[in-house]
Amino acid sequence: MQQLFSLEGKSALITGGNGGIGRALALGFQASGAKVAVTGRNPTKNEAIGKELGDPHAVFVLDVRDEAAVQATITEVVAQFGHLDIIVNNAGLFPGGSVLELSLDSWNAVIASHLTGAFLCTKYGAQAMVAQGRGGKIINIGSMYSIFGPHHFPNYGAAKAGMLGLTRSTAVDLAPYNIQANAILPGWYETESSPPGAAASPIGEQIRRKTPAGRWGNLEDLVGTGVFLASAASDFVTGVSIPVDGGYSIADQFRDE
Repeated sequence: MQQLFSLEGKSALITGGNGGIGRALALGFQASGAKVAVTGRNPTKNEAIGKELGDPHAVFVLDVRDEAAVQATITEVVAQFGHLDIIVNNAGLFPGGSVLELSLDSWNAVIASHLTGAFLCTKYGAQAMVAQGRGGKIINIGSMYSIFGPHHFPNYGAAKAGMLGLTRSTAVDLAPYNIQANAILPGWYETESSPPGAAASPIGEQIRRKTPAGRWGNLEDLVGTGVFLASAASDFVTGVSIPVDGGYSIADQFRDE
C-alpha cells in the first residue's frame, strides 16, 4: 500500500517552489522519494531552497510568462533528471485593486503569471511526458478564490477560476497519454505573500471561526494531498479540484465558541 504513495523514481518541477506552498510541496515530494527541481526569481530564496534540497543545480531562475524560457527550462530539467513526471503550476504575482481602478498592466501581470504561465508549463511539460511514454501528473494550485469572489482582486479571481477550466480541459486532452491533471485549492495559510499577522487580525479571526477545523492551515497540511495527486494512488483521478481548507468552503456559519 505504501508503494501507491511513493514517488521513488519520479522527478518533479515545481514553479514558484522557492517559498510558501511551492517550497512545502518541494520538500514533501523529496521526502517521498522524488527528484525535485524548482523555479523562482528571488536570488536569496533560490539559494535557500537549493540548500534545503541539497542541490543548487535543482533551482532555476524562470519567469513563467516567457515561453522560450519555459521551454528551455523544461528541456534542462529533462536533461538533468532523465525524465519529467510531475509538474506543479504554483507561480504567480499578486498586484490587485478595485475593478474600478485596476490597471491593465496589473490585470495582465496576474493573468499571465498564474494562468498563461500554467498553460505554458503544462504545454511543454506534457510534450516531454508524451515523448517519454511514462504518463505523468500535472497539479495546478488554485485558491479559495477559484470558487469565491475576492474583494479588490478581480485579476486574481479570474486567474484562479481559469485554473479550474485549464485543469479540466487538460485532463480530458491528456488522458489518452496516461497523464492526470488535477488542482489543489488551498484555504487560508500564512505565507510570505500574506500580510504580516494576518491570522491574528480581526479578519483572520473571522476566517478561523468560519473554518470547521477551527484554525488556519499549516503549509504541511498541503503535502499529503500533493503527494497523493503526484503518485500512483491518483492514477484514476483526473480533472478534479480538491479544497485543502479545513472545511472553509463548505461552511455556512461560524463555529460556536
